[in-house]
Amino acid sequence: MGRYFLTVDAGTGSIRAIIFDTLGNQVGMSQQEWTHTHEVGVENSMTFEAKKNYSLVAECIKGSIANANIDASEIVAVTATSMREGIVLYDKNQEELWGVANVDARSSHEVSFLNKEFPNLEKEFYNISGQTFALGALPRLLWLKNNKPDIYEKVAHFSMISDWVLARLSGVIASDPSNAGTSGVFSLKDRKYDTTMAKVVGIKDDIFPPVYESGEIIGEVTQKASKETGLCVGTPVVMGGGDVQLGSAGLGVVKAGESAILGGSFWQQIVNMDQPLVHPNMDIRVNPHVIKGLTQAEAITFFPGLVMKWFRDTFCEHEVAIAKKRGVSPYSVLEELSANVPAGSYGVLPIFSDAMHYGKWQHAAPSFLNLSLDPARSSKAVMFRALEENAAIVSMLNLKNIFEFTKSDSDTLTFAGGASKGALWSQILADVTQRQIKIPRVTEATALGGAFLCGVAVGEYSSVEESAKTLVTWGKTYELNVENRELYEDLASKWQRAYSAQLELMKMGVTESMWKAPGL
Repeated sequence: MGRYFLTVDAGTGSIRAIIFDTLGNQVGMSQQEWTHTHEVGVENSMTFEAKKNYSLVAECIKGSIANANIDASEIVAVTATSMREGIVLYDKNQEELWGVANVDARSSHEVSFLNKEFPNLEKEFYNISGQTFALGALPRLLWLKNNKPDIYEKVAHFSMISDWVLARLSGVIASDPSNAGTSGVFSLKDRKYDTTMAKVVGIKDDIFPPVYESGEIIGEVTQKASKETGLCVGTPVVMGGGDVQLGSAGLGVVKAGESAILGGSFWQQIVNMDQPLVHPNMDIRVNPHVIKGLTQAEAITFFPGLVMKWFRDTFCEHEVAIAKKRGVSPYSVLEELSANVPAGSYGVLPIFSDAMHYGKWQHAAPSFLNLSLDPARSSKAVMFRALEENAAIVSMLNLKNIFEFTKSDSDTLTFAGGASKGALWSQILADVTQRQIKIPRVTEATALGGAFLCGVAVGEYSSVEESAKTLVTWGKTYELNVENRELYEDLASKWQRAYSAQLELMKMGVTESMWKAPGL
């Protein structure tokens, strides 16, 4: 009989169930794509259909057990992680009523109302929670109260999406600090919900669940969940965490001062802190870590992974066909072509995500500037490299702000996620940030972090920190090229000036914002 841990990972684009052995080796996985619907007539909505999506969760759990070729009784603990900010609401019988995914931005009117009626409230709440109203739960709950009062009146329980997975498995609705912290109805200092925030804005204050630290057992797999998922009745259900913080644990970023860049659909730049500091101008997001006693200063780059997918699907049919013939990723083909483009990409400036300004979170219209009529200087390879350089530049600017805020620095950065598979992208990141870049071997860092929590809960590991130290292994390392420092500093300076001008065009109504926070 083996001993295995299962993590359910509810991401923005898919749901996955991943099984690890006690040495941190992935032994089974099942994945299903899902979509989050736009509610008809509700601008910028992103609905999370919990009842429909649970069938995919159950299917993935069954699939992962089959893929691992193990008996369900060998799974000694299960946990969950998810996209942050997404919420699920329930009635008194714990039946799901309503939910939204992470970047649902329907509550623009409500944010404007709160800022008008309570001019200093967002700053006051940020000082407690580390979050602004941008993706917070309070404006969304206020939207529900204003627009769907029949549903709102039935609301008896509130949770984050990872909590919802665990509630389905155990029957227990509870939260952990790392994900609940992104709701904005939370105290960084106390690591629990601050229900007075809800009371101040006229929202129910008795719907928020108890908070368990990540790695605590909250219940057991119920008979109903066992029939649905194939898990054994009585399997311990362990409190999980938000995807970024749990991913940090799976990367070994578990001590104060350690930093990382997580490169997926969004890129997160994070630095661990040993105290819950907040930024005087609300420019930095602050979240509880899954490790008690630590918080994380975070900045976010919007959509680098999604922009690459858009570029591939829109312009690169030929490269996709070549990749298919060779049995490789289209991004590998594009990186090979782009490797022949000189650093700086002939001055091409992509306009997509801005550096993060959390208090006024908005982006200009997507575009490429400074293209040349010379095909050799504005080819797909040039534009692709420019996109990679731009993501690195925005990350560098975000990290600079975080390091100044936390009064820390590091000569080495951990780089993980899908983007870290790109050798050219990793080298560009080293050159732009002027830091050594370390790539972990594990491809599922967030799920591995969940396995660490499971192991701690059942006594397999003494702590998350110790398991990370022992089980996180490293792949490639990229050394910085000092010769490119001045070139990228100049490119970053020009990009900042160009982006500022593009924001003005957006504000004048000439162009449309790629995304902006509710209320702006």
